[in-house]
Amino acid sequence: MVNYWLAKQEPDGPRGYNFETLKKDKTTIWDGVHNNLALKHMREMKNGDLVLFYHTGVERQVVGIMQVISEPYSNPKEDNKRFLVVNVQYKKSFKRSITLTEMKKQKTFQNWELIRISRLSIMPVPKHIWNTIIDISKN
Repeated sequence: MVNYWLAKQEPDGPRGYNFETLKKDKTTIWDGVHNNLALKHMREMKNGDLVLFYHTGVERQVVGIMQVISEPYSNPKEDNKRFLVVNVQYKKSFKRSITLTEMKKQKTFQNWELIRISRLSIMPVPKHIWNTIIDISKN
């Protein structure tokens, strides 16, 4: 069974990485997660899961889909083994991005972690929210 996630990334700046770069690179290592709850979510990711790519910063919008292509493993660049990474690959660009402002206006999204815990970098996406985002992205 495929699980659904959202992962946030600052698209600009010195440590920035954006969806267009992933599209060009095809794959990357998703790292830099240190929040305990985000790490808990990352431990639950598995090969084949689908992930919404969310640009933070000024944009604050879901821009496309990537797929997890590894099980979580310890970040080789960190001394602490509890810090994990997963490998991801580009899957699909959205015809239209969905902004945080737009999501906040819809009742469907009100209890979701993206709205309630704004600083969380990785979170599960309930299937009904995933389907709503996919539907909106096609318009």
